[in-house]
Amino acid sequence: MRNLSIIISNFIKTTFRSLKYRDFRLFWFGQCISLTGTWLQRTAQVWLVYTLTESPLMVGIIGVCQFMPLMLFSLFAGVIVDRFPKKKILLFTQIVFMLQAGLMTVLTFTGAIRVEHVLVLSVIYGLNQTLDTPARQSFFIHLVGRENVTNAISLNSTIFNLARIVGPALSGFLMVKFSMVFCFFMNTVSFIPVIAGIAMIKSGGEVPHHVTGHVLSQVAGGLRYVFKNDTLILNMLAMAVFCTFAMNNDVIIPVFAREVLGRGAEGYTGLLSASGIGAFIGAIVLAYISRHGMNKKMLLFAGTLSATIQVLMYFSRQYLLSALLLAAIGFINIAFLNTANSIFQLNSSDEYRGRVMSVYAFLNQGSTPIGNFFAGTAMEHLGGEYGYISCGGVTLLALAIIFVLRRKTVKSWLAE
Repeated sequence: MRNLSIIISNFIKTTFRSLKYRDFRLFWFGQCISLTGTWLQRTAQVWLVYTLTESPLMVGIIGVCQFMPLMLFSLFAGVIVDRFPKKKILLFTQIVFMLQAGLMTVLTFTGAIRVEHVLVLSVIYGLNQTLDTPARQSFFIHLVGRENVTNAISLNSTIFNLARIVGPALSGFLMVKFSMVFCFFMNTVSFIPVIAGIAMIKSGGEVPHHVTGHVLSQVAGGLRYVFKNDTLILNMLAMAVFCTFAMNNDVIIPVFAREVLGRGAEGYTGLLSASGIGAFIGAIVLAYISRHGMNKKMLLFAGTLSATIQVLMYFSRQYLLSALLLAAIGFINIAFLNTANSIFQLNSSDEYRGRVMSVYAFLNQGSTPIGNFFAGTAMEHLGGEYGYISCGGVTLLALAIIFVLRRKTVKSWLAE
């Protein structure tokens, strides 16, 4: 028993070692609450639009509105992040998120909500997220230092994916027992602790060199920095494909649950939670093994395996089997994203990190409108069962082409 307690103690200390830093604890615990509220709203919003319109394509268009700003403006946001303290940027973005959620609450409570309102609020959310993502990602290294940034990334993923488990499940309960208003209201309130936590952080996340010059020249400078590094190039190309075509659960799952499995809101939120459970377990495992350093091979294997499982989803007509496959996809996807994030973080200097992480934000979320539109169109014309097989098939083909074209870098990764 004593040996077991020692093993468990060492596991906890290793896995959660970034929490020894006060500033990271403040940020992390605030995010624990806020991200749960965010998933409450995301889940309810998708179901709201689908029930209002009964159109998979419209669900996809909502995703386009939410993520199009990231695709258009992420690279410009990186320049802002490199010019101003990250703490001040994050305080601003969290306040805007709270106001957006509050407006959604009021419109839904009064019964005035229409799909046009959701479209506009999704654009506002996307514009704010465009600035928030690179600021948040580049803030980690200021909170825990370079040696623990991979662990901090994984711990941040644990709360994001724990929120994916709790959020949809709680959202499904609230929607069935009460109404969607409670989901939007709870999200509004959830931003209070994260704003308070960021305000108490001592580190401001100041940049070491003051970035000056025209914004376009600074964007170009950031891109030149990325394209000079073969590791960053392969990472960028793989992310571009994977995040565009293999990360469309928000659009595919509600349609798959209803059209293929014949389930309602509870079935939809259950599948979302299954994906979140897989991703949460994956994040915990990655936080623990991060003590060995970053493994670039994981990016290659995770991308290929996730796409293969998504192709296999076409043959699933049982709810339990679908949930298990989605849990596996969630586990593997978080391994891909955390590895990609770490590659960007650890292969960039402090001067360029905001712009490099804006490339990460652009690829991770800015490419979503294209993927959402592709998945929504495929299901609209072919049926709900073709969502995953279409996305998985395109991902496998595109990754194969990239690995062949960049085979020298791929070989060096495999040899590490």
